[in-house]
Amino acid sequence: MTQPPPPPPNQPPNQPPNPPQPGFGPPQPGPQQPGQPPQAPQPPQVSQPPQPPQVPQPPQGPGYGYPQAPPPAAPQPGYGYPGQQPNPYAQQPGPYGQQPNPYGQQPGPYGQPQPGYGYPTAPQFPGAPGTPPSGGGRSKAPLIIVVSAVVAIALIVGGGLWYSKSSGGGDKKDTTSSSGGTGKDTKGSTGGTTAGGSEKVPADPDSKVLFQVAMPKADDTVVTSGSWLTDKVYAKSGVAEIVGYDRDKGTKLWTVKLPGPVCEASDHTTKNDVTAILFQPKMPAKNSSAGCSQIAAIDLDAGKKLWTKTVDSGDEPINFENVTVGADTVAVGSTNGGAAFDITTGKNLWSPKPADTCYDAGYAGGTKLVAVRKCGEYGDRQLHIQNIDPKTGKVIAEYKMARGIEYASVVSTDPLVVAADVGDSAGDGSGISDFFSIDNKTGALRAHISAPGDKYAARCDGITRIEACTELAVGNDRLYVPTEEHDGSGDYSKTNEIVAFDLATGKQTGQRADAGDGYSIVPLRMDGSNVIAYKTPPYDKGGQIVSIDGSSFKETKLLENPSTESVRDAEATMLPDFAEILYGQGRLYMSAVYAHAPSSGGSKEYLVLAFGTGS
Repeated sequence: MTQPPPPPPNQPPNQPPNPPQPGFGPPQPGPQQPGQPPQAPQPPQVSQPPQPPQVPQPPQGPGYGYPQAPPPAAPQPGYGYPGQQPNPYAQQPGPYGQQPNPYGQQPGPYGQPQPGYGYPTAPQFPGAPGTPPSGGGRSKAPLIIVVSAVVAIALIVGGGLWYSKSSGGGDKKDTTSSSGGTGKDTKGSTGGTTAGGSEKVPADPDSKVLFQVAMPKADDTVVTSGSWLTDKVYAKSGVAEIVGYDRDKGTKLWTVKLPGPVCEASDHTTKNDVTAILFQPKMPAKNSSAGCSQIAAIDLDAGKKLWTKTVDSGDEPINFENVTVGADTVAVGSTNGGAAFDITTGKNLWSPKPADTCYDAGYAGGTKLVAVRKCGEYGDRQLHIQNIDPKTGKVIAEYKMARGIEYASVVSTDPLVVAADVGDSAGDGSGISDFFSIDNKTGALRAHISAPGDKYAARCDGITRIEACTELAVGNDRLYVPTEEHDGSGDYSKTNEIVAFDLATGKQTGQRADAGDGYSIVPLRMDGSNVIAYKTPPYDKGGQIVSIDGSSFKETKLLENPSTESVRDAEATMLPDFAEILYGQGRLYMSAVYAHAPSSGGSKEYLVLAFGTGS
């Protein structure tokens, strides 16, 4: 799990580098943002392999096939090969020992945000006196719910098929139904579907640029997290707004204006394409935050904000750090309290007890709702992973992690998989050294999976964002993760694989999907029993989307982007570590998670790049 390059000078820490890119493709339909688009900072450059003079200098990014001095050693045993995994957690694990200060570790690209537009305030970690009790219950009354604004609920326009951003939590078609299809035809020339999945295999996978959206103007770094794809619209957060675009033309279909920037957005939607966001109540001053206190439900098909709420703990509204949608319930969490709302009406359903010495750090959604509840003092913390009833907050099942583990991320709620950096041993800021497969009916540990940071390349941020894992997927009762890059067969080339772990045993299954020489591959989501994955290309090729058969692990190419220099340069700024990537129905959408002030140079850069095949 290699650490991403550091941000350039004068850029806030922990921001993804977005190198400049020339314009490309057809002009964007619809209204354009006024003014000069901002210039992205340059990432660190490394030496280029010997190439003919006419080949342009490519952008550098993970998996682009460039040499490094000295070249990495040959891959260690276990790169994509099956091996016995230890399972010391067959019984309740013992303490891992005292944890180092978490602020000493380097967070991933989506780690603890710095002050600026769209950022939540720095979290507090209150200690709890005495021996920590069990997770405790939740009640409906303790916190005062204040209605900031209630918008009449618009008619939901039909159902929709929703595709997760690259959060790796499995196929999240919606939060109430299972994913995928039952197509049988695997022949690309027929335009059929992949066996075990619903994604169509095009006769010609070569894509073209459908549209691009220019980076909006900003005076400071602004969070633009949040992108969704339904049968009707591609929707994306901008600066203090969410915009719905025609999926093929990029024409603006609707705009939901907000008083301040988006802080967090749920990946999940209901079967009627409704999701939830956190946002600031106003535009903050530069290098500051107005607090992430506003909760809203957004109808993505109709382009309507259904309701807005705040939660008052006394003197002022609570600032929340995460939001999710689980089984038609919107749940928000923070160190200062949490709450749950009916996604249709905005009615308060329940809140954690404020008098408990434990608190709900956050929630993960999907078909189920899972709480990460923290108990005890810092340094001797115990995390309770709780499968809870979305409507009442009642604990259905609970797994108590070993004391001393300060942070955990929920990879999937069904099946329940949790990631943690045990003892700060990952060593690369990825937030993952171990995975825990948990029975969400009984709370029993099913399997422990060791995932050393020098061998596997997924990422999680469990500090404030309980549900922020990327580059992995869960399905077929298996966990799919990429290996770290290692030497390929060609000169100066790198490559990697996707491997599978059995969630019942914790062992590798022996399945391996190779990226191919010069490419690197990461899972995006599930499509039925298949894995949808993105391949970062070598410097002279375009990226690819492939479907990996869940049984045979045979790869089927669904899309390949143009290899022209301008398109390659633009795509290189939307790598999986630093962007949201959605694929569905022959269309690929790549989008930035930050907007920022213009840099010197004035080259064109983009908030969204959209690609599509001819079928």
